[in-house]
Amino acid sequence: MTIDPYTCAVDLAAAIRGKEVSPVEVVQACLERINELDPQLNAFCHRADDEVRAAAAAAEDAVVRAGSPDELPPFHGVPLPIKDLADVAGWPTTYGSAGADRRPKSTSDPVVRRFVDAGFLLLGKTTTSEFGAVSFTESEALGITRNPWDPHRTPGGSSSGAAVAVASGMAPLAHAADGGGSIRVPASCTGLVGLKPTRGRVTNAVVEVEGFGTHGVLTRSVEDTAAVLDVLARHDPGAWWSPPTPAVSFASALTREVPKHLRVGVLTEPLLDGVTVDPACTAAVHEVLRALEAAGYHHVDRPLPLPSPDELLSSFMKVWAVASAGTPVAEPDRVEPHNLRQREAAKAVDSWAYVESVQRTQQLSRRIVESFVEGFDLLVTPTMACLPPRVGAWRAGPGQDPLAAVVASHPMAVFTSLFNVTGQPAISVPVRHDAGTGLPVGVQLVAAPWREDLLLQVAGMLEREYRWTQRRAPAGRPGQPG
Repeated sequence: MTIDPYTCAVDLAAAIRGKEVSPVEVVQACLERINELDPQLNAFCHRADDEVRAAAAAAEDAVVRAGSPDELPPFHGVPLPIKDLADVAGWPTTYGSAGADRRPKSTSDPVVRRFVDAGFLLLGKTTTSEFGAVSFTESEALGITRNPWDPHRTPGGSSSGAAVAVASGMAPLAHAADGGGSIRVPASCTGLVGLKPTRGRVTNAVVEVEGFGTHGVLTRSVEDTAAVLDVLARHDPGAWWSPPTPAVSFASALTREVPKHLRVGVLTEPLLDGVTVDPACTAAVHEVLRALEAAGYHHVDRPLPLPSPDELLSSFMKVWAVASAGTPVAEPDRVEPHNLRQREAAKAVDSWAYVESVQRTQQLSRRIVESFVEGFDLLVTPTMACLPPRVGAWRAGPGQDPLAAVVASHPMAVFTSLFNVTGQPAISVPVRHDAGTGLPVGVQLVAAPWREDLLLQVAGMLEREYRWTQRRAPAGRPGQPG
């Protein structure tokens, strides 16, 4: 078969098992596309071409030796890059920082090992903002990562390189992580599907950012997202909290009819003062709402007990800053100014104040989730309050407080970060493009805890309606490197 760089991972895995294409051919196609596009887009910060070629050759041998395709893991031979906030044995982890220790890691994180166990071939590491702290990757360590729909725009973050790799066809899908919107924001910016699972659904070596953080993937299709969640959502007996492995696969949810009579709520007002919502983002929400109402779902006009801007920011940012300050650095004086300021502020927070902030976020979460479960099955919001900003828009000017960089990220994460606090599953789907700029516009769907199956079902229905898997970013088209 001819390798289409936009073939979804599930289909690619089936072709490899069926001996229609070899892992060696797939990996070589990815590496050639990276060579072609990455100099302009900057999605990869660590390449391991020889290693992935060797892994592909071994995977090809395994296909030949297998008595039956069923003997192979579900994603055998499919390339996948890892975000540079996760450890891979033998590779450095820079956390996007010039101050990081560049020595190779001795072990891989549990989430990485799950990918390998599922048959994925590790393609390299993708760029991220320093410590994943802002929704852009324009760092001293890794440079500027650009959006394949418009290289003058950001692809969002902090899973910036992951989104670019998938949206431009350099990889069929990519590992990503989300502590405040870092899967969903780049999904919206680059026209992809991005699911943040329920808190605790996907475990790693430690509970990250007091449970705000989790792992997943960026994909082009809902089917890929569901199939990978089946790989990642396995019971982890060593984790502080981990539910049982689901009895029914998430992939099978897509074969079932979407439940009737869903109660659908809408939230389009930003949770922070000074943030306005771009009309294109609001229009996308109302477009989805009309589609859901046409499918027979009931729009519930009921408010959630949302926190005040001060309540959300004071608790969320304090927990985030302190929990993130433990990221190891070898040269602290090379940390970027906004993160240096946050690390200094974190050191000034006493233990009592920190514990109180953690407790307040838990109380806030309980209040919202209990009301959600009582009143809604699904909540529809913009993924972002803005279109993808221009490269450089986040930078603090001369004499400005370095934290202005963080404030500049607020319009991108204002609708996503709340659900890191509540721990609810949330997915961004690319329902439309802005008529004026041609940029993707994502809509966020939120469900009750542990209802990823419902999100995937509704997202699958919308995918059939809007056919986003057929769209191609300009920088991913032949002869248009961006």
